[in-house]
Amino acid sequence: MARVILFNKPFGVLPQFTGDPGQRTLKEFIDIPDVYAAGRLDADSEGLLVLTDDGALQARLADPRHKQPKTYWVQVEGVPTEDALERLRRGVSLKDGPTRPAEVKPIAEPPELWSRDPPIRTRRHIPTAWLEMSLTEGKNRQVRRMTAAVGFPTLRLIRRRVGPWSLDGLAPGSWRDTDARRT
Repeated sequence: MARVILFNKPFGVLPQFTGDPGQRTLKEFIDIPDVYAAGRLDADSEGLLVLTDDGALQARLADPRHKQPKTYWVQVEGVPTEDALERLRRGVSLKDGPTRPAEVKPIAEPPELWSRDPPIRTRRHIPTAWLEMSLTEGKNRQVRRMTAAVGFPTLRLIRRRVGPWSLDGLAPGSWRDTDARRT
């Protein structure tokens, strides 16, 4: 049976096992041979990264053709208008083409949220807001580009869920094995 590992990737960690000297990688946290990330999560993003030793499962999770939903908590600069939220829900045009529609809703700051090191920049006179966004594709830096396209740049991005798996109970930098049959 396939091995599936859920990892809460901290800010500043590359989603791979090797990197240039001085770069933090998965190797710092996970010492398991022959598992690989199913999809990417930029170094400046945090949250759920699914790793597996099953190439077919890895492809099914990462390939946009399979429309595997991914849910994010997104802190944006400013407070999005209903018009901006509706544009995200319909999909926006990016330089590499239109995005699929996204599920988007405003949320309160998640109560189980951990502090980030380093903290995000704050501006005394500019409020921030939190959104929950679910996508079924994975264009490069898509969430960040979508929120910027509607006028609300992303300050902090945390992947909360990939398909049936979530961050529940995982502190930053921790991981656990889970059941591969949930896909």
